[in-house]
Amino acid sequence: MTASLPRQAMPPDEPEDRRHRNRRRALTLLIIVLLIGVPAGYLVISANQSRDSGKDKEAKYSATGLTEGWPSKVQRRIYQVPVPHPADHIAYYETNNWKTSRLYVQFRTSAAGLDAFLTGVGVNREDLEEGAITISARDQSVSGWSFKGPGPWLGLVHTQKNPAPTQDIVVNLSNPVSPMVYVVSRTVP
Repeated sequence: MTASLPRQAMPPDEPEDRRHRNRRRALTLLIIVLLIGVPAGYLVISANQSRDSGKDKEAKYSATGLTEGWPSKVQRRIYQVPVPHPADHIAYYETNNWKTSRLYVQFRTSAAGLDAFLTGVGVNREDLEEGAITISARDQSVSGWSFKGPGPWLGLVHTQKNPAPTQDIVVNLSNPVSPMVYVVSRTVP
């Protein structure tokens, strides 16, 4: 029987090995933080953006009156309301229900802009009737418009065959250089 030799103790860690292990641990920790932290941060940012987007949409669709700014290109195309350039004092409001969809638009433009708008709708200045307030009391109430100020006021109803919209147009020519235009365009689904 041979006697076993006593076990020799491991030599103490060399400072170089310890630094190498610490560097490896730090690198492993960094990789774990990046693999977990970056996606988690992305999810938090994405959730906040989504929530903010929802709030913006909620505010837009819960609006109960004219909103300053241009209607979207899609709205202008569907309702056939070609807001001309130049134009300012632009505001719009859209309502939808199972029976009728309406787009209310107002803008101030130049005399040439008014002619371009009317041509884009499919009518011309000669079609406007002086003193004709063609926007109904109901639509005036919804939009907040009042056609009682100085005029002359001109209006027309541009009726088209379904599915094209019908437009009720009122123009205030108290300043012929910068006429104010009011339009209610409605479609029947």
